[in-house]
Amino acid sequence: MTTRGLLQLDTCGLHCARGGFYVDPRGQAKHAVVTHAHMDHLARGCGEYICAASSVDLIRTRLGSRTRVYGVEFGTRFRFEDVEISFHPASHILGSAQVRIEAGGEVWVVSGDYKRQADPSCEPFEVVPCDTFVTEATFACEKYVWKDGRETIREIRDWWDTNRALGKTCVLFAYALGKTQRILAGLAELARESGDESLAQRSVFVHADLEPLNECYRRAGVSMLPTETVPRKLRGKTLPGELILAPPKYIQSSWYDRFGDCETAFASGWMANEDIAIARGFTRGFALSDHADWGEILQTIEECGAKRVLAYHGEAGELLDHLTGLGIEAGLLREI
Repeated sequence: MTTRGLLQLDTCGLHCARGGFYVDPRGQAKHAVVTHAHMDHLARGCGEYICAASSVDLIRTRLGSRTRVYGVEFGTRFRFEDVEISFHPASHILGSAQVRIEAGGEVWVVSGDYKRQADPSCEPFEVVPCDTFVTEATFACEKYVWKDGRETIREIRDWWDTNRALGKTCVLFAYALGKTQRILAGLAELARESGDESLAQRSVFVHADLEPLNECYRRAGVSMLPTETVPRKLRGKTLPGELILAPPKYIQSSWYDRFGDCETAFASGWMANEDIAIARGFTRGFALSDHADWGEILQTIEECGAKRVLAYHGEAGELLDHLTGLGIEAGLLREI
């Protein structure tokens, strides 16, 4: 399928020639309309970045304080030439947005990355009616069905409690932006709702790389368990009974062996496949995803009423076959 209409995918990314801007460009675009602050959606060196207001702090933290970033409140419409644009919550991470683009009576929605589950660390998802829906397809297979994320947070708490009683250290690897904060916010929410004062008063140790991003969430008013930075040198001490969060690049025994008797785990949607957790050598895998599962993707497509669906960021064959069977025009977003 060719991408016709308001947007085309070229070597720099998803381009709206009519408005003179790119959505999540891969190169140095003059005008970058950005869905969220993950680096695979956020190219360096653009002339200016336009994003949802709650994403500004994160983008400046990642790209530098002098970056030209302009924040627009969710639902507020603005223009490039005769193209009208607005941001709507995608619930992937804090400030993540779907981009609604309208011109000549045609409406496109670019989802960015999104999910439908409740998440205390970011804004809830909003369904946006459109003619063409550009959907991510990271987990667009029928085998991917998430259980309630709050249940997974309870499993993390129980894993921590069990090892705490045994004097073991829990080392939980999670993506630096989004997943880490969802875990911290989820544990805080669990403590409030269960009345668990012991949990509410605990601190979580985090790798130093995570704290600047945690602070962005705190400035945005997200309630999370308190954190302490893992000391660079433990000077012979260990951290028995503590929970440590670290980004995946530190999944190496030379980093975590210094904590003594510890168990390691990874929080990701990919952990729905237990073989991956075992192959990577983790004690546990927690299937906690910030992307929509199969049912959520289909629910969103049905509710937005799109007559055409374009998929990207993943393996979309199963999804496209399913949509075609329903009589929906569907294809891959490809370079033209």
